[in-house]
Amino acid sequence: MAAVVVGVNHHLLLLCCILFAGAAVESLSYDYSATIECLAEPLKPQYEGGIIINPELNHGLSRWYVFGQAKIENRSSDRGNSFIVAHSRNKPSDSFSQKLYLLKDMLYTFSAWVQVVEGTVPVTAVFSTRCDGFIHAGAVVAESGCWSMLKGGLTVNSSGPVELYFETKNTTVEIWVDSVSLQPFTKDQWRAHQDQSVEKGRKRKVRLQAVDAKGKTFAGAKVSIHQKKPSFPFGNAITKAILDYPAYRKWFASRFTVTTFENEMKWYSTEKSPGKEDYSVPDAMLRVIKRLGIQVRGHNIFWDDPQYQQSWVKSLSPDQLRQATAKRINSVVSRYKGQLIAWDVVNENLHFSFFEDKLGKTASASFYQRAHQLDGLTTMFMNEYNTLEDNRDQRSTPAKFLQKLREIQSASPGKMGIGLESHFGTPNIPYMRSSIDVLAATKLPIWITELDVTSSPNQAQYLEEILREAHSHPAIKGIVMWAAWHPEGCYKMCLTDNNFKNLPTGNVVDKLINEWTHRNLVGSTDSNGSFEVSLFHGDYDITITHPSMISTLTQNFKITTGNSEEILLHFLANDG
Repeated sequence: MAAVVVGVNHHLLLLCCILFAGAAVESLSYDYSATIECLAEPLKPQYEGGIIINPELNHGLSRWYVFGQAKIENRSSDRGNSFIVAHSRNKPSDSFSQKLYLLKDMLYTFSAWVQVVEGTVPVTAVFSTRCDGFIHAGAVVAESGCWSMLKGGLTVNSSGPVELYFETKNTTVEIWVDSVSLQPFTKDQWRAHQDQSVEKGRKRKVRLQAVDAKGKTFAGAKVSIHQKKPSFPFGNAITKAILDYPAYRKWFASRFTVTTFENEMKWYSTEKSPGKEDYSVPDAMLRVIKRLGIQVRGHNIFWDDPQYQQSWVKSLSPDQLRQATAKRINSVVSRYKGQLIAWDVVNENLHFSFFEDKLGKTASASFYQRAHQLDGLTTMFMNEYNTLEDNRDQRSTPAKFLQKLREIQSASPGKMGIGLESHFGTPNIPYMRSSIDVLAATKLPIWITELDVTSSPNQAQYLEEILREAHSHPAIKGIVMWAAWHPEGCYKMCLTDNNFKNLPTGNVVDKLINEWTHRNLVGSTDSNGSFEVSLFHGDYDITITHPSMISTLTQNFKITTGNSEEILLHFLANDG
């Protein structure tokens, strides 16, 4: 790899420019948009290129340099659009680069438009750093004949010079790039994006007015608002221990509105021996959870990881396996039809391919097709890990996720959803946001399905950062954590001890639940008898009292998404 070399004067100039840009964009909004279609010409760079110099290559190769041993040149399309090309490549990293200076406390969003000359090839944007090594900012499956948007993000652990370049393992192709953008945001700006997104997408302004039959308003009336149930699904996985521990049920039901059974619905749990199905445990769990008013995601119909196949399943011939999988999907989907809000149909089939290896490449698509036939009203999810968590995992990038999703949809055009497991170590929050942006362009519902954070001194801090980012993103329709309680200990992350007293992670969860709900909100009407408030979507009870009213006025109502920013509720009262 080429070394990062930045002259002192250039280093200082870039640093000043970045600091100036950071001060100037105090109110700069984040651009959540992403394009997943391959276009004849690239769009303009986001943020006008941010801190990238010559982002549209309108000034030839100015500030762009050879990286590795490639040859680079500036070309123009028939429409006069200029772009940069790397050719005569011998190594994956042979391309072109721009030298930059990044700051430790900034969050960077990145985008570029990419094309290759032949075939369909994954291309990655990489930042070479002195202290952090090589940081993968994002990847796209580039095509020939049209331009694809690569969107990503990154942070650095220490301030210093970096070199942006592009790489692909296929050294025979030319890499074309245009409309490059790298925009820094401060932590305060990033948090402001989250707050603005929550206010716009999760809440609605409400104006209440207390009047009598003659139109007289009640100034100074006491208003008490209680949210009975939030609309945004927030939950945690459970195990069969929920059946035996009343304290566990009480702790769980007071916090969450949705759950996933950790292992109890999986094939290896319900049919340990061939032909001997036993649904008694998940049936009992479902009865308990339904009584608590909690919704359930089905997890899972199949798991593509060979490690988790029953020994009798591994021993089957292809024809026997085809019969066994048909029996499994018919049995479990029919049994729970109409009782679940989702199914993870084929779990982790970007990383694994047990069923495809045995039954052919169309196996996954056929499973989704059959699931849709059996239960067409339930959303069927692709569920995968490392799409948000690990920018180095090239098997499950957002681009690879989209490839598999399109393959399934082409054969099974039923209700589909995107499940992002989210098993984090140290989170890269800008990469997380940009990855969701890309997947959101499908217009499909996106859920965080198995969120946990590896144990470390920063576990609770990281959990809060990830939860805030997920909850604030307009494309996320629900969150389920993977912190099911076991008497013997949790998978990676516990929220409580064995007496159901919160651990630091549990305190984070309670803190955010309190922020995202209105348990008890009290105020008073103004001189016009009005009370204005911004409320999270959900079901509410409201009570209005005033000394001149004959009786207390009580009403329930629902706050939902709507085109109007504000809704007006009139409460008709009898005066004294």
